[in-house]
Amino acid sequence: MSRVAYVNGRYTPHGAAAVHIEDRGFQFADSVYEVCEARDGEIVDVGRHLDRLERSLAELRMPAPMGRAALMTVLREVLRRNRVRDGSVYLQVTRGAAPRDFPFPKSARPTLVVTARARDRAEADRRADKGVAVVTHPDLRWARRDIKTTGLLPNVLAKQFARERGAFEAWLLDSEGFVTEGSSSNAWIVTADGKAVTRRADHDILRGVTRTTLIDVLRREGLTLEERAFTVAEAKAAREAFLTSATTIVTAIVSIDGARIGDGAPGAIARTLRAAFHAAAERTKI
Repeated sequence: MSRVAYVNGRYTPHGAAAVHIEDRGFQFADSVYEVCEARDGEIVDVGRHLDRLERSLAELRMPAPMGRAALMTVLREVLRRNRVRDGSVYLQVTRGAAPRDFPFPKSARPTLVVTARARDRAEADRRADKGVAVVTHPDLRWARRDIKTTGLLPNVLAKQFARERGAFEAWLLDSEGFVTEGSSSNAWIVTADGKAVTRRADHDILRGVTRTTLIDVLRREGLTLEERAFTVAEAKAAREAFLTSATTIVTAIVSIDGARIGDGAPGAIARTLRAAFHAAAERTKI
């Protein structure tokens, strides 16, 4: 079955979907996006994703392309037309098309693109059962990482750096050597006494939706959370390490820069959190 995309009011074959060559998302990365997990015919944590989308739009003084209820209808319809029950739905909003100039255009209308794709849950579960490797890389991104923009070239370079070294993810390091987050995920460790540690969500990292829901899971499981920076050395000495995102959920890390974490296998806390995650997450029918 051919894929279907939504672009500015029209459902169109994925291969024919297009935006204007002077769209500011294309020329300036003047755009924001969200990715929601689809699971068993439901969208996971879509309310929190749309809350973050609204915040990103407000921070960039970018108008919304439509109301929230209408956007939910589009998300559901794109998933339905693509027959995606397990996978993801992607939405991107740009400031719109206008003659190329740096200041905000006065008359541009926002561009909205929505796509969906199926994913193999079994493959993701096998990866989580085995655990993944990460490598470290300097954090070269701009100073407002809390806004989910499409200005992702530093992330692309870090992810490519990881893949060329046989790793799944790159953990980004600030100028003082502390871990900020992954190129497309939030970073976590578990200390020797069982505390889950992740960096505080400020302008230095994206407040991941999966991260936020996992904090609820930690409380339900009676585990202690510390929101603070940690070094690579502390991570390598940790009892466990893991990463979180909408597409990886909770995935254990078994090595960092080639150094084995714990016993080199996914730890009990990461496995528990992954198993408990979807019971705590918001689920919305497609």
